[in-house]
Amino acid sequence: MARSKPNARNALKKLREQREELDAQEARLREEAAGELGKVLLECGAETIEPAQLKQLIRASLTIGIDDALKRLSPT
Repeated sequence: MARSKPNARNALKKLREQREELDAQEARLREEAAGELGKVLLECGAETIEPAQLKQLIRASLTIGIDDALKRLSPT
């Protein structure tokens, strides 16, 4: 059997299929990561923090950097 030469249409079709597979994989991994983070929140008692405050805390920590945020919060 002779193999047909790949063309741009077939390459685009394959790329779209791969993108859909990656999108599905990303969604699944995001759900798993959220579950893991939820367990961490329960383990440290942070489930009592209001969601808006938690977002604010995380955004502020990311702005200054996680390591710097931990240094600022750690007792000396």
